[in-house]
Amino acid sequence: MDVFHVTDKLGHKLRDQGIIDYIQQSLGDAQATTSQVKTSLAPTVGTQSSGGHTAIELSGRDRPGLLSEISGVLTGMTCNVVAAEVWTHNKRVACVVYVTDEATGCPIKDPEKLARMKERLSQVLRGDDENRLATTDFSSGLTHTERRLHQMMLADRDYDVPSSTSSINAVLDARIRPVISLRNCLEKGYSVVSVQCKDRPKLLFDTVCTLTDMEYVVFHASARADGPYAYQEYYIRHMDGCTLDLDAEQERVVKCLEAAIERRVSEGLRLELCTRDRVGLLSDVTRVFREKGLSVTRADVSTRGDRAVNVFYVTDTSGKAVSMKVVEALRLEIGQAILEVKEEVKEGRGEGAAEVAAEVAAAGGMSRSRFSFGNLSERFFHGLGLVKSYS
Repeated sequence: MDVFHVTDKLGHKLRDQGIIDYIQQSLGDAQATTSQVKTSLAPTVGTQSSGGHTAIELSGRDRPGLLSEISGVLTGMTCNVVAAEVWTHNKRVACVVYVTDEATGCPIKDPEKLARMKERLSQVLRGDDENRLATTDFSSGLTHTERRLHQMMLADRDYDVPSSTSSINAVLDARIRPVISLRNCLEKGYSVVSVQCKDRPKLLFDTVCTLTDMEYVVFHASARADGPYAYQEYYIRHMDGCTLDLDAEQERVVKCLEAAIERRVSEGLRLELCTRDRVGLLSDVTRVFREKGLSVTRADVSTRGDRAVNVFYVTDTSGKAVSMKVVEALRLEIGQAILEVKEEVKEGRGEGAAEVAAEVAAAGGMSRSRFSFGNLSERFFHGLGLVKSYS
């Protein structure tokens, strides 16, 4: 039996019956299957038409102005961006964009046009590096957007931090990295993964997605949260029932979980854009960002009816905070009434890893929020295609 204690995003008791019904329906769906993860170090572009839009997947090396160039290509090819989500981490980027044909408002099905789109987007991802081969491919299946972003960044090995980046951020990493350990429990026949970090929404989703996409089976798990801190423990094995015995493999698991937790942490100033939707809007807005010397570290683009509701996190091109002078110039050009600056507490940042571990240890079993579940391989997150049965 799996037991979950949950609240809404404000920490209050969940009373919305619509949400409760949706959770029950999702947990009861055991028909979904797990998607395959593509592994490639080259920039990748995939497209797939489904429902009312065409889904495009892009991943590669991040650089300032990249989102502007991508949206410019799509606008130039008469595509309307109806939604998009962009993550960046360790100088890598993953992006899922949903587009329709400007003329028809329908998915793009012309194979020649799709081929041209993929070629031009691959050129954008390569940038000035002609030695970097771009890979274009059709996506193999639809899945939850955030889960797909995790898969794309994992396949792109964003957890492998370049030595230069590691040395520059050595002091910073010591303060913000989660505490993750792995040990083998020989008498039980499991490898035990322990995660201690700042709590935040979707932390469980991020860690379970990563373990599943690394092709480990989670048999038992527990988690608790007390105030701002979280503790998770997973009992895992390989699909063939073996434990994780090699030091290199254990190190890779730790790195991949660290990356999964850090990807969703939003660096930079939060900007919210709400205005009437139109073709080319994303291209115009991100072009202004680029011209003002800003880099987008994360983006969530959506359309609600005839309104575009977009959220951007931005820094300057060196990764530092944006000056208010630049922000005001930005709002004047885009529109003060439609572009707002939102200050918020950054998820996962603050106290050092040692303090997090100490606080979690002190919390013991007296946590306010907690859950435990038995065999994840039976039914947990089937609706997202996270697990399969291996009984």
